[in-house]
Amino acid sequence: MLVCVPNVLDAAQLVSLRERLDRANEAWVDGRVTAGYQGAPVKFNQQVDERSEVALACQRIVVPALERNTLFISAVLPNSIYPPMFNRYGVGMKFGDHVDGSLRIHPHDGRKIRTDVSATLFLTNPADYDGGELEIEDTYGRHSVKLPAGDMVIYPASSLHQVAPITRGVRTSCFFWVQSLIRSDSQRTLLYEMDGAIQRLNQTNADEIARRSLIGCYHNLVREWSDT
Repeated sequence: MLVCVPNVLDAAQLVSLRERLDRANEAWVDGRVTAGYQGAPVKFNQQVDERSEVALACQRIVVPALERNTLFISAVLPNSIYPPMFNRYGVGMKFGDHVDGSLRIHPHDGRKIRTDVSATLFLTNPADYDGGELEIEDTYGRHSVKLPAGDMVIYPASSLHQVAPITRGVRTSCFFWVQSLIRSDSQRTLLYEMDGAIQRLNQTNADEIARRSLIGCYHNLVREWSDT
């Protein structure tokens, strides 16, 4: 399931993040430092050292915004969020076709986090750079994603995907992974669609008994399918 989540960050949060990242200087490192054996040969970008002070400061902006975003919560049903990371692509940089690693080691406490869902939060407006599309492949073909700053796309971490080469400007983004309460993408999709239907029924004050029954079915399915 591929879902675009608008307005994760507001204008003030974007300015604060970009100012921190633009001043990071020595915190920017070769993006291959966190790439696996599959990704390293095709990864050409820079990223902020995930243990640096600037990374921690930026995470303190992003994580609360995620926790307040009802669409993100509904689509992902997060159990554990890997601390958000930050990357940039200049002219000629790209990240070729790859599938994200299945597990990540939490950089602060050593916990293993299963990567069920991948997320890219765009921090640069599309008009400021050419190329740099996130291209995600699923059973319906290849989807090209290039969103306004502050918007995010989430998709199964098992998907083959790439970042197209930059031909003008610089693309800065936040990226991270989520271990969901629901391991299966198909089950998460059903729950997301059911939750959306429930919200629409609530807005129209539809039959209360039917709504209550549907809400009960939703939570019983989460109970049935949850890893926790």
